[in-house]
Amino acid sequence: MLGGINNELFFKSFSGFIVVGILALILRWAFSGNKSLIEKSKQVGSDEEYGLLKVAHSPKNHIEGEIMRQKLLAVGIKATLSQTRTGPKILVFEEDLKIARATLEN
Repeated sequence: MLGGINNELFFKSFSGFIVVGILALILRWAFSGNKSLIEKSKQVGSDEEYGLLKVAHSPKNHIEGEIMRQKLLAVGIKATLSQTRTGPKILVFEEDLKIARATLEN
């Protein structure tokens, strides 16, 4: 009681405004244009910068590369099509490299 007046109804009514204000702040933060949440531009690396992946083939373009990648996936070989400094490359793990090259030659 402030000044001898029962302020319970006032505080209950005012708490609704506080909740709406907090929700507004959360929504403003969630939908802000924070640039740290935007994907960074991709960096193109050399053939040796892909860790455990080795180059199985160098297609002429991405369409040909995707066809070759699908061919390897059909055989059961995990393959990645990536853009390198020297053009698109089909990358596979080292243990699958010989099988992948033989599959792509046929």
